[in-house]
Amino acid sequence: MFNIQCSMMIKYLLQKEFLQIRRNSFMPKIIFIFPIMVMCVMPWVMTQEVKNIRVDVVDTDRSTRSQQLVHQIEASNYFIFNGQKATYQDAMKDIETSKADIILEIRDGKYLIAANAVNGTKGSIGSAYLSQIVTSLSPHGGKTDDVSPLLSPHGVTGGGLLLLYNKSQNYKVFMIPALMGILMMMLCGFLPALNIVGEKEKGTIEQINVTPVSKWSFILAKLIPYWIIGMVVLTLCLVLSWLVYGITCQGPLLLVYLLAILLALFFSSFGLIVSNYSDTMQQAMLVMWFFVVCLMLLSGLFTPVRSMPDWAYLTTYINPMHYFADAIRTVFVRGGGFQAIAHQVAALAAIASLMAVWAVQSYKKNS
Repeated sequence: MFNIQCSMMIKYLLQKEFLQIRRNSFMPKIIFIFPIMVMCVMPWVMTQEVKNIRVDVVDTDRSTRSQQLVHQIEASNYFIFNGQKATYQDAMKDIETSKADIILEIRDGKYLIAANAVNGTKGSIGSAYLSQIVTSLSPHGGKTDDVSPLLSPHGVTGGGLLLLYNKSQNYKVFMIPALMGILMMMLCGFLPALNIVGEKEKGTIEQINVTPVSKWSFILAKLIPYWIIGMVVLTLCLVLSWLVYGITCQGPLLLVYLLAILLALFFSSFGLIVSNYSDTMQQAMLVMWFFVVCLMLLSGLFTPVRSMPDWAYLTTYINPMHYFADAIRTVFVRGGGFQAIAHQVAALAAIASLMAVWAVQSYKKNS
């Protein structure tokens, strides 16, 4: 009898939640427009591939080889030929005024590459690209059409490197799983937190507190709608990945949904915890944003975690986004099965369960 009453309570509470979402003119739009914009725009701009590097050339040799080098730079998709300068000092003025990124000086058959290191990534990678062109045109090098490694149909580069995964070296394949995690984090974390704080500000939560609805029933009714929304958004992301980019999951889709469910459980529980300790939307937004940015930047979504200092790397052991990013890329890119991600699934389940219990315990219900 008790279980029947609880299920009926949850049913009516869920109806209330879905009615609130539907009657909100803004919420349904942002739920669908936000993932579409993220999946259709972000993979194009969130890339570590460096292009449009502006190059000044100081050619005092005027030899056939130096002219071939200049033409190779002009034809490259990675460089913008900024023109030839009479002296190195003239080219340096372009560097100082940010009109150029790299100077290539050719003198007496020798090459000098000077890069603007204000943007260290652009300077170092641009110098490496330019060095490949110079090497390809050297007397002992083979001429290539561009600076990127040439791939055979079997994923073998000109240097004999065998690529087992992402053979086309498409950065979008690496970023799309990360964007899925970010969307789950934003929708399943922020929306439940703002929902409860919004009811606090309106005073409607007090009406729930004086009813016989249990804490578990109330919190489940708050979380389930956003879990469903999260799964719908994940499905939309997978469809857009296939339609827009031709990128599909290499492993079992059920594992992708399993990982998404565990991540949604963590962030929805975390959002409820923040809302339980917050009195206004401003407080909840600031606290959520602080933790979300830290979890995202320290997770390895964008940069390798092994590049972090030792003290920062230790945070990955308690960071659910790190386990999610590692696991979903194993499934999505490498085609791994459950055995390959069993450790990440166990860690995500443990952290999410802990946060769910904390969310229930931290909710104060007036009897």
